[in-house]
Amino acid sequence: MDQLKHLIKGSRQQYDKDKLSEENLLESPFDLFTQWLQLAVDSKVHEPIAMNLATVNKEGHPSSRIVLMRGFDENGIVFFSNYASKKGEQLSFNTAAAVNFYWLELHKQIRIEGFTSKVPDQVSDEYFNSRPRESQIGAWASLQSHILKSRQELDDRVAAIEKKYINSEVPRPSNWGGYVLKPHIFEFWQGRPDRLHDRFQYTLQNENWKIDRLSP
Repeated sequence: MDQLKHLIKGSRQQYDKDKLSEENLLESPFDLFTQWLQLAVDSKVHEPIAMNLATVNKEGHPSSRIVLMRGFDENGIVFFSNYASKKGEQLSFNTAAAVNFYWLELHKQIRIEGFTSKVPDQVSDEYFNSRPRESQIGAWASLQSHILKSRQELDDRVAAIEKKYINSEVPRPSNWGGYVLKPHIFEFWQGRPDRLHDRFQYTLQNENWKIDRLSP
């Protein structure tokens, strides 16, 4: 334990992959997001679409978890979930949410804050129908975030759903679908040596994006 504590206190990494300056910025944060995401894909970053999603409950207590982005455009960031899950219940009480993309290989991070809403049923249907059949069955079998007595209970539910739809397509459960996070703040973070990072924040004001450099 002492060795682990010493490691935690003494761990240091210099961030020196790139820099971010006013000259590198684009007028639209969505365009810069696209540029950075493409770089992450081209650089073979592991799971470049993985993002930390933070939500809050009725008491204002936060929760976060890793989810996958499944689409984006100037309307926002799209992800899918069970609407009855913990995050789904929290988003029904408070639509405010934040996501964070962190690409260690590039020393880059993007923070996005905004408000969520459910995507149209057609969008949820299209994505659900594109998923592997096993994942479709899992969406029915898993009462996401609810307590399980045992793994066997889950396996039994999977077997029952497989039997139910053995000769037919698996429809989308009514309690499963997509959300879109409409941003009002973007922050682009580029790691720099000695913790003197480059940070730029885009804030939506009267339908225009205001850009500020933030202190590291």
